[in-house]
Amino acid sequence: MLADVGGQPMLNRTIRCLLDGGVAEVVVVLAPEMDGAMTSVALLADARVRIAVNPDPSRGMFSSIQIGMAATTGDPILVLPGDMPFVKAETVAALLAAYAREPRLISPQCDGRRGHPIVVPAGLRNVIAGADQTADLSAALGPFKHGRLIVEVADRGILRDVDLVEDLK
Repeated sequence: MLADVGGQPMLNRTIRCLLDGGVAEVVVVLAPEMDGAMTSVALLADARVRIAVNPDPSRGMFSSIQIGMAATTGDPILVLPGDMPFVKAETVAALLAAYAREPRLISPQCDGRRGHPIVVPAGLRNVIAGADQTADLSAALGPFKHGRLIVEVADRGILRDVDLVEDLK
């Protein structure tokens, strides 16, 4: 999360795309040991950004999504992993506009592949937050996928996550 991407920490860049795209509140879920290590991520000090701590990140990414869902207050909720710093703010704005027209589950798609951020109606917050701990986001949203809206975007950043520093090359 602290790897340099275009002169700033990756997490800062990911938060920036959400804020610049029109998201009113960003909840960043961190592992307990990361909470104090993020001083270089300037946007964590922004009043529109809140930190939630996942006490047991060993449970996997879905546990962080559940913690984030429980901490959110807005509608809609965008789920964007922090390791996706190449999503464009314009894509976020387009997804929010699509939700304003049709408030339902929304996924962006580029080159025939779905990516992130996923737009989740606030009405599904408790479904995800309360899902079985062995599930994942796809399983939790399974019963609601039939009504998903796919928004075609020209943003390959929705498909590009950074698991290793080498992924930045």
